[in-house]
Amino acid sequence: MSSVISMDEHVAKRAGNPSVRDRRYAIRYPFAAEAEMIDLETGKRTTGVTSDISMGGCFVCTNRALSVHARIRLTLTRKEQKVSILALVRVVKPRIGMGLEFLDLDADSHATLLKWMESMRSAR
Repeated sequence: MSSVISMDEHVAKRAGNPSVRDRRYAIRYPFAAEAEMIDLETGKRTTGVTSDISMGGCFVCTNRALSVHARIRLTLTRKEQKVSILALVRVVKPRIGMGLEFLDLDADSHATLLKWMESMRSAR
């Protein structure tokens, strides 16, 4: 019995277990904003800087990641503009950061996030 997997087996295995990148439903853009996060259950706080962002989520670089599945209050600040978001920690990469899924934004935060997206689309 061989422990080598054929390319077809590898592709079939990955098809059944898509990566986070494969599951994203919005284009992410490189984007730096200060991030403040509060775990709504434990009250634990942490800070970091975004590396990318979309209308559906972002990645925050931080040494002190919160727990996977934690519901958090995320505040992003860039050039004196603030966005407040209810989010969920989807992925944690120890000592690197965490991937967040946006769950809910108020109307003002949504409008600011849209402006940020438009500025990045037009800069491409």
